Amino acid sequence: MSKFTNKLTSKNILIIGGTSGIGFAVAEASLENGANVIIASSSPSKLQKSISRLQTTYPQFSKNINGTTLNLSSEDVEDQIIAAYEYATENGTRKLDHVVNTAGDTFALPKLSEVTPAGAAAVTTVRYIGNLLLAKHVSKYINISPESSFTTTSGVNAAKPGDGWSSIIGVATAVEGLTRALAKDLKPVRVNCVSPGAIKTELFDSFGDAATVQTMVEAYSEKTLTGQIGKPEDTAESYLYIMKCAFVTGTTLQVDGGYLLV
Repeated sequence: MSKFTNKLTSKNILIIGGTSGIGFAVAEASLENGANVIIASSSPSKLQKSISRLQTTYPQFSKNINGTTLNLSSEDVEDQIIAAYEYATENGTRKLDHVVNTAGDTFALPKLSEVTPAGAAAVTTVRYIGNLLLAKHVSKYINISPESSFTTTSGVNAAKPGDGWSSIIGVATAVEGLTRALAKDLKPVRVNCVSPGAIKTELFDSFGDAATVQTMVEAYSEKTLTGQIGKPEDTAESYLYIMKCAFVTGTTLQVDGGYLLV
């Protein structure tokens, strides 16, 4: 009998934002640890491509891979959340063990002098209100135990904001505050947050040509103690730790290569 290596075997894990970047890496890592994985995305086409990609990479785990659509920015977001939970649990008959939310949306960084009430409110929709509503309904669909967990995602700028981040930074700090409050409200289910630094995901491909991206990677790397930019597969390990360790709750885990100390 193994005390350590089988902690996620046959566990049911819902990963919102699991079709790309960090979320996709968490899905891969969960599968490699023997879990049943349900990924959720706002894009049906992206969802199907990611499911196929996982099934191709892990043919031995094909039966362990499922997916559903969930758009945290939609007007009927609560209905979509409930539908996603119903799908992931087979209408409540197969409870979840872990819920991980890595979903995010693109955002602008307007100058402080250009901030508007509507713009400031809009950035909270996916990253803060989405987490709050996911948590609102999770108790009905998750095994109520310290072995279960709900994990949010913020970002290193919450602790060390860059110049010009005033218009958005409140969302990251709010998610970390929400995490601590939810740890009390959802107990004994554990609630934690992962705060990544700069991570090289597919998002970088949208920043320009290869030379531009490489320049950005080098710039981010110079701001860490490890001398490198983060990788999704390394970041995924932090989510696995949170799922596996039944004695960690209300915590924000920094995964930033030492960026906070530079």
